[in-house]
Amino acid sequence: MQHNSTAGPAGPEKTVIPPELSRELLQELHILTRDGRLNQDSRRKLKQVEHLVGFIAPLIDAIIARHPDVQLVDIGAGKSYLGFILYDRLFRQRDARACVHGVETRPELVAGARALAARLGFAGMRFHELAAAQAPEVATLPPRIDIVTALHACDTATDDAIRFAIERRVPHVVLVPCCQAEVAAELRRNKAQALAEPLAELWRHPLHTREFASHLTNVLRCLQLQAHGYALRVTELVGWEHSLKNELIIAHYDKRPGRVPAERLAALLRQFGLESLRGRFFVPGACSQSCDDELSHSL
Repeated sequence: MQHNSTAGPAGPEKTVIPPELSRELLQELHILTRDGRLNQDSRRKLKQVEHLVGFIAPLIDAIIARHPDVQLVDIGAGKSYLGFILYDRLFRQRDARACVHGVETRPELVAGARALAARLGFAGMRFHELAAAQAPEVATLPPRIDIVTALHACDTATDDAIRFAIERRVPHVVLVPCCQAEVAAELRRNKAQALAEPLAELWRHPLHTREFASHLTNVLRCLQLQAHGYALRVTELVGWEHSLKNELIIAHYDKRPGRVPAERLAALLRQFGLESLRGRFFVPGACSQSCDDELSHSL
């Protein structure tokens, strides 16, 4: 495959820019400068998004084999880098019925994304100004969603994406989690009591608290998805030199809620003094029966 090259400040450097990806779009997203250059930060950002597109593309192909009007929701979309590149790469010249929905709470980012989509003629993109936690109930999103994505959605937005997927029984979920402060805050709050046991040495020091809480949060997220009937693949998105938030969770709903994952999720919440977060990491029984009926129409 022929790739475009860019020159960095230290001289010529090969940078993979797929020829089918619009350079106009990359310039509008400020990933490419007007003279076609990439700085180091933009290079890392493009590499992450391109790798994620590579994981999502086969899922889109499988969905299109069932129905062409793919509905994708990107939670915590920010400036919608992922949504625009997904649309440009996978939908723009393929089928006008596909739609990418960006969910973002900041009005200036929503307005900017709408204006950019209009300038580029991306008719299948929609942007919704609302908090991620509100997404399951809003009528502006279609009743059938095929895939949910969240790329570095900050704090609890990744958890809101999981809740959205569970409550709407979305068949495919692709997540690259970002920071989440709730678990770390609870570990710190209960640390004095927890240190009576040797296990608490895992998070005695502040740096370890932060790192251990990040790992534990993603373990709880995985168990939650499995408890609600999702099969998982957990891997890394890109090399660690490109991003410290590098964990990739790909989930596919297979209609078999997991009793053991639900039990282990509850056990971990008890063991680490996180019972106050049961509402966040909820298990089957907290989601309405209507979710199951809704999924039967989307598969």
